[in-house]
Amino acid sequence: MSAEERRESVIRAATAEFARGGYHGTSTEAIAKRVGVSQPYLFRLFPGKKAIFLAAAERCVEDTIRTFEEASEGLRGEEALHAMANAYTKVIAERPEWLMMQMQMYIAVAAAEQEGDREFGESVRAGWMRLWDTVRLALGADVDETTSFLAHGMLINCLVAMGFPPEHRVWEGLYPSARVTGRLEV
Repeated sequence: MSAEERRESVIRAATAEFARGGYHGTSTEAIAKRVGVSQPYLFRLFPGKKAIFLAAAERCVEDTIRTFEEASEGLRGEEALHAMANAYTKVIAERPEWLMMQMQMYIAVAAAEQEGDREFGESVRAGWMRLWDTVRLALGADVDETTSFLAHGMLINCLVAMGFPPEHRVWEGLYPSARVTGRLEV
């Protein structure tokens, strides 16, 4: 395996580990073990745990952006909104570690900033702004629609993370394309 392929393996493994344990609860030893490399090799690919986490966070955001771009290709406005909502709910149902990694990103930013470390926040906020711009473009540059769409997305994230089943009444207020179908396991 090339160094780049190994790096990709580390990012995938780190996403799964950080999704489950968070930044502080995940060891680089667990990531190295999941990939099948030594910790020293891991640190040849990444300078430290923070760099690994930020690479996994960046990948998570980029995957979300790509999901939205692909779903909304050739669409605008309400058609794009529903296509993006459908694609996102499908992805988080199929890849729950993706959702949990997103949640862990927000927790890590808050914890780091309380400790005076702004690097986490700057990186995650930059990704979030790329996501915001992607959604805004697909929705015809409508700021209110963009805010509403992303607010619904965060509500969906929280409901899924808390384990609300798809038939629960809390889902009733969401537009049909944003509702989950089937039981989601996180």
